[in-house]
Amino acid sequence: MSEKASFSRYGKSFQEGLVQLIYEDRPFADQITEVLDINFLELEYLRIFVDKIVSYRDRYGTHPSVEATITMLRTELDEEDEVVRKQVKEYFTRISSKEATDTQYIKEQSLDFCRKQNLKEAMMKSVGLLQSCSFDEISKTINDSLKLGSDNNFGYDYLADFEERFVPKHRLPVTTGWKQIDDICGGGLGKSELGVVIAPTGAGKSFCLVHLGAQGLKEGKVVVHYTLELGDTIIATRYDSCLTGYPLSDIINFKDEVYEEIKDIDGQLIVKEYPTKSASTNTIKSHLNKLIKRGIKPGLIIVDYADLLKPVVVRKEKRNELESIYEELRGISTEFSCPIWTASQTNRSGLNAEVITMEQISEAFNKCFVADFIFSVSRTIEDKQNNQGKIFIAKNRNGPDGMIYDIFMDPGSAKIKIMPKPAGTATSTIPANPVTLTPKMQQDLLVNKYEKFRKRK
Repeated sequence: MSEKASFSRYGKSFQEGLVQLIYEDRPFADQITEVLDINFLELEYLRIFVDKIVSYRDRYGTHPSVEATITMLRTELDEEDEVVRKQVKEYFTRISSKEATDTQYIKEQSLDFCRKQNLKEAMMKSVGLLQSCSFDEISKTINDSLKLGSDNNFGYDYLADFEERFVPKHRLPVTTGWKQIDDICGGGLGKSELGVVIAPTGAGKSFCLVHLGAQGLKEGKVVVHYTLELGDTIIATRYDSCLTGYPLSDIINFKDEVYEEIKDIDGQLIVKEYPTKSASTNTIKSHLNKLIKRGIKPGLIIVDYADLLKPVVVRKEKRNELESIYEELRGISTEFSCPIWTASQTNRSGLNAEVITMEQISEAFNKCFVADFIFSVSRTIEDKQNNQGKIFIAKNRNGPDGMIYDIFMDPGSAKIKIMPKPAGTATSTIPANPVTLTPKMQQDLLVNKYEKFRKRK
């Protein structure tokens, strides 16, 4: 007699992940419950949990909500052993506060296992039918088994997935380090989101990206910083200055002090240098996959900067290539479930502008449509002399935009901070922060710029 088939060889973590997916992913639950034998699960508390989910689906024709699951676990476990009851409730508490990981692997492996076991059972049944049934009936038995567990996800079902719309979506934002900006964008840039810093040459794009990366390090994230313009050691030195406050010009004299301050930092920084226009988004994706294989999962990606990436597909016009690059970066942020910050250079009209809007964005205006958050940095000659400047919130999917903030920027120590509004200030040439452009002004700005590009095309 052969040993009863089970998921035991996959281990406890795999089985807990599988059950979490059955509970959280309605289309996957539809697919695997066609071929799943609950007894494949090695652990009793997981069998009981899945049984409650499947029984609810069979009885009511819909996937259980969070509230329904909580009620079931409160009222339908009385007949179970006290230890098992506790295990079921503790398991539910754990999965309610953490996201499932390795989802694609778990789905593929569990479906493959269940479908093979189902097919094996159908073949054994067919052997018994050889003497008494027709070929068509045997063929139907095999074919029906092959159909079970196949992909039946036809998309988001408006009614069947009703509850999913009301489940809190965890953006897991990484702070910008500027409270005023975090307040308007939901705590920072979230996973699967693309942020863009717009500035003219020499205004501090790279310093802004280092500042944003440093905030990720302070939060304990793995920050992967791609540089296509400056050397990797130059970028790393800027992080030294940003994190410790020691001036860039004197970092070499404070080697021991810098190390003492950064050695216990929670995050991990990886700086990867590529020559200008030598790397594409495919290069970045390949590098990220290699890191993941080594157990290094990125929590924040910095690309300094996207305009210097090589296009994957060469197109007639540069603006079309740039649009594709930003679309591909947005795709990478989704694929690796982490935020990406990059930068874009303004055209010549942005060099001496007191406030840079999307009107001054260089080459490809359509990259504005792809990004989730865009802010510009403007610094006139006088601003540079006084370590001042302005940040303009050009686009914000998660809140208001159009605000202008006065900033202090000291490239000598890689320090950037938003200045509080001076007390008693009545008027200024550029309104004190925050100032909101009206929706009509923003709309006119975008429409005019789009029309210009369309006519040029």
